[in-house]
Amino acid sequence: MGKYVMALDQGTTSSRCILFDKEGQIRSLAKKEFNQYYPKPGWVEHDPHEIWSSQMAVAMEAMSQIGVDASEIDAIGITNQRETTIIWDKRTGNPIYPAIVWQCRRTADIVDQLEADGLGQKIRERCGLVPDAYFSGTKVKWILDHVEGAREAAKRGELLFGTVDTWLIWKLTHGQVHVTDYTNASRTMLFDINKMDWDQEILDYLDIPRCILPEVKPSSCIYGYSSELIIGGRIPISGAAGDQQAALFGQCCFEPGDVKNTYGTGGFLLMHTGDKAVKSKEGLLTTICVNADGTPGYALEGSVFVCGAAIQWLRDEVQIISSAPETESYCQSVPDTNGVYVVPAFTGLGAPYWDQYARGAILGLTRGAGKAHLIRATVESLAYQVTDVIKAMERDSGVRLSSLRVDGGASANNFLMQFQADLLGTDVVRPSCIETTALGAAYLAGLATGFWKNAEEIRQNWKLEKTFRPEISDAKREKYLQGWQKAVACTRNWAKDL
Repeated sequence: MGKYVMALDQGTTSSRCILFDKEGQIRSLAKKEFNQYYPKPGWVEHDPHEIWSSQMAVAMEAMSQIGVDASEIDAIGITNQRETTIIWDKRTGNPIYPAIVWQCRRTADIVDQLEADGLGQKIRERCGLVPDAYFSGTKVKWILDHVEGAREAAKRGELLFGTVDTWLIWKLTHGQVHVTDYTNASRTMLFDINKMDWDQEILDYLDIPRCILPEVKPSSCIYGYSSELIIGGRIPISGAAGDQQAALFGQCCFEPGDVKNTYGTGGFLLMHTGDKAVKSKEGLLTTICVNADGTPGYALEGSVFVCGAAIQWLRDEVQIISSAPETESYCQSVPDTNGVYVVPAFTGLGAPYWDQYARGAILGLTRGAGKAHLIRATVESLAYQVTDVIKAMERDSGVRLSSLRVDGGASANNFLMQFQADLLGTDVVRPSCIETTALGAAYLAGLATGFWKNAEEIRQNWKLEKTFRPEISDAKREKYLQGWQKAVACTRNWAKDL
């Protein structure tokens, strides 16, 4: 048995590698950002080769930081940005088109058409999803429609489709294994979460050949072994889960009713519902998660498309901050936002609105509004969006949230966490390790190889760092939320017919 488990955390804006020890402690961490491409308004792409090369670069760096070689790595777990779609040539290994990212809105018209053709309700019932350009299915169709000869090549069995987990496993095994796990499959809008199989009627409608799809397996099992040519040793690749389901597992949310929110590029709230697929009436998704024993279970999920990405927008496009951690001091330098609200609907609105034509807005500007007010309003927008989702989740489940477990990069912002507790009127609980997405992937991999014996051993690793308790009055909370709802209403349907 090796000393460490390697987690490859392939996110929307960066690739990370973390080596964890038996106590779930981080022993080394390497991170590398990669390019984002915006070829047209609302379009978002990545270079699959850059995803791969950046992920391998950080894996090598994390190992070299503490001087370990492949023989000391017990297992590899993979967690990934979900829904992002890659199609590649089986023989050459080259993608036939850039990766179409989950944020991309180019297939909104395909979604409109499938709703008009009466397929929307079947997707809701079978896939647990609200039909949207967010998911992989329409992205696959778009690539096959727009790359010359692609559909014919797909039908001949010459092409492979995968979400990012599938691409990384295929590359790590030197093209030997074409597989995904249940959590990632459940985000494609092609997978029946009740029958646990690809849905032939949806595939036929989108004209997607079944032969390009990966085999679907549990999130904790040995899929294959890394090629010695790739990472210097034959290591079991034994865990895979979409980033949000990995975070749910990493937060030890194993029981029905357990809830976590991850403040990453997007914001994703999941409530474990056990072996029951709860159908939402509030615009939430029903998705597959992982039970304590590694088998598939179900969760309710609310997706906020733009969370940490709004902070990156302040840094990269608006250029009024140089790093994300700066936002905390700016937020605390003013008593409020001076009436300003930011709705960061850059790629539409997710749950509970599902408005693919909404666009971002800054509202309530007066002459007295300055840089700090805009930064604070942008940071507050993360908490407002999460609150919208939690209120919907409470209505769906009939359960009042007792506390919220948080993780992800922006959860390190104390101002944001306090504002979140204030808006919710409930405790926000932050663990000592907020890298729970990578930790979940490591746990899934280590359970399959026996590095960890069971979920109870894992649960003992979870440690509290800080609890944030609500501090504002009910009247003030209500005033804030009313202003937010008014701001959101102004962004709805903006890009429709433009």
